[in-house]
Amino acid sequence: MTGQLGFVDHLVVGSGSRRKDHLAEIDALIDWSEIERLLQPLRSGRMGRPAYRVLSMFKLLLLQRWYGLSDEAMEDALADRLSFRRFAGFGLEEAIPDATTICRFRSDLVAADLGEALFAAAGRSLDAKGLLVRQGTLIDASLMPAAVAEPRKQPGGGTSKVDPEARWTKKGHRATFGYKLHIAVDQGSGLVRQARLTGATVADCIVGPDLVQGDETEVYADMAYDNAVMRARLAQAGIVNKVMRRPNRYHALTKDEVDRNTAIGRIRGRVEGVFGTLKRSYGRSRLRYIGLAKNSLDLLLTFIAMNLRRARLLASG
Repeated sequence: MTGQLGFVDHLVVGSGSRRKDHLAEIDALIDWSEIERLLQPLRSGRMGRPAYRVLSMFKLLLLQRWYGLSDEAMEDALADRLSFRRFAGFGLEEAIPDATTICRFRSDLVAADLGEALFAAAGRSLDAKGLLVRQGTLIDASLMPAAVAEPRKQPGGGTSKVDPEARWTKKGHRATFGYKLHIAVDQGSGLVRQARLTGATVADCIVGPDLVQGDETEVYADMAYDNAVMRARLAQAGIVNKVMRRPNRYHALTKDEVDRNTAIGRIRGRVEGVFGTLKRSYGRSRLRYIGLAKNSLDLLLTFIAMNLRRARLLASG
């Protein structure tokens, strides 16, 4: 299987409508070669030797996220939609993977721990197109409810036998059982530059310094990230500190600090739109899988899909 369109495919493509093909635009937007190279180990016998091209299988995972398709629905859609076949590289006369094969390929990705490497490779390709602005980075975190039923809250927590890595935590007056998602977003483009899923009880300020990219001019974050480690990280890199000041029992905020927080909040708050898109448009208001590793891969793949769709708009606008 070479992934090249045959004679019949070219006839069908040539006779299609003139409506803009968004998938073709995305396909041409980045260089897939690095992603394909990263996926090559999945061809090894240890990983089960997938019968289909690894890049084609990876593209199916993106299609699932753009169109909200289960493995079974992806199999059916691939049989019916020419644009899906063209994007993934399946000719009209080629056999297509079934739902079990798609599921197995996703499990192989988890086992190979390729999520972060694939996300970084896609980011480098978009960066090569000049889409990252690097004016500032918006950092924030959001609690992500677990896919399993919530266990009874007990003193000291309460765990699930099905998903023992999920934890109870409380934000304000609301308790959530699950995980915490930390992201860094490019201020000018809205592209997600980094994402990390942790246990729900991991403090924002612990992960925050690692989300600083080092090449931005400013970093915006709420007061949960205001600590000595973050201040030192930004100062060392020569990055302007736009983290909101946190009051304590001994020092109330001055009027200037309150005004500064308000001004920062107007910009920092834009990161909420990214979480909103993830949860509403991509159906991740609750996690889909069991365990940290599977959910981490799912979210990284979803952010790749979000970035590619966003990049298409940036490139065309």
